[in-house]
Amino acid sequence: MTRFAERRNKLRRTIRKSGVDGMLVTNEVNVTYLTGFTGDSTYLLLTADAAIVLSDTRYDEQLERECGEMERMIHGTPVTLDQQVAKAAAKNKVSTLAFESCSVSHRAFLQLGDSLSGVELAPTSDIVLHQREIKDKTEVAEIREAVRLAEKTFAVIMAQMTGDQTELEIAANIEHQIRRFGGRGCSFAPIVGVGPNAALPHYSPGDTPISAAPFVLIDWGAQSAGGYMSDLTRVLVTAKISPKLERIYGVVLRAQEQAIAKIRPGAKMGDIDAAARKVITKAGHAKHFGHGLGHGFGLEIHEQPRLSPTQDRELKAGMVVTVEPGIYLPGWGGVRIEDDILVTRSGHEVLTHVSKDLADCIV
Repeated sequence: MTRFAERRNKLRRTIRKSGVDGMLVTNEVNVTYLTGFTGDSTYLLLTADAAIVLSDTRYDEQLERECGEMERMIHGTPVTLDQQVAKAAAKNKVSTLAFESCSVSHRAFLQLGDSLSGVELAPTSDIVLHQREIKDKTEVAEIREAVRLAEKTFAVIMAQMTGDQTELEIAANIEHQIRRFGGRGCSFAPIVGVGPNAALPHYSPGDTPISAAPFVLIDWGAQSAGGYMSDLTRVLVTAKISPKLERIYGVVLRAQEQAIAKIRPGAKMGDIDAAARKVITKAGHAKHFGHGLGHGFGLEIHEQPRLSPTQDRELKAGMVVTVEPGIYLPGWGGVRIEDDILVTRSGHEVLTHVSKDLADCIV
């Protein structure tokens, strides 16, 4: 049995408890997770006895290559995807069909309802997303590879960095190096913020040269050949370390270390966030840390679970999360330190290994 078949069987057990005859998966990332198909415009209809991939003729050969063991229903014009769903539902005697309410627009819902005459549509929320929270061995291996690609890339960036390079040039070089090492590309558009620009947590790189300030924040990640991602942040020092930078950096690093130390199965997600926030608050910077501590990632860069003050759920073995506290001071800059953490059966494993010693961050 393939890992995709195992995932579908797990989902079957979940939807069986809901009392429906089947589920229509429309979120493209969820379709990839459950089938291995990497294209778009494709649905999965899952019942107790069937798993049918519904797509159009553009993907006939690709579907044969990527999920040849699965039943496929391929249509061409003028047949629509909704009509194929209705045909598959009728063939499998589906009278109640769950669907992903978070990825179906109101218009799409009405159109689907028109096609599925006599079939009751039952909205669901995040069923597959919650299943994706727990990474299997293959997924963890892919994430490790994404981390390796990101770390090799960062080593090159540090070695090649010069004062006349701009934020945009650094960001472009990150993309180039990841692809050069065999990755699909970046997990997300890299954040490269020099000095005051680093005070913007989601800053878009511009034409500011590295030499314009004594430090630069770089938030980057790589996507593996298999589509899994990594996410790291480091601050690089390009001049003498100032007392203020040393002080702020020290607070953020202690906050991160305190939070990571508490990661284990059964720990409350909000408590992990609180451990870091307590350190930053004690240092007088509560108002300068305005985002959640971290998030899950995998096939997407932001997935469940979330480490934030509002989360009282418990961590489970197999979850992979970022831990990324930060302090952002308008007009001066920001410090964020981010690592990727795997929740293990006995505690946790830090997957990322780029040095966080400030002395090692000098270029």
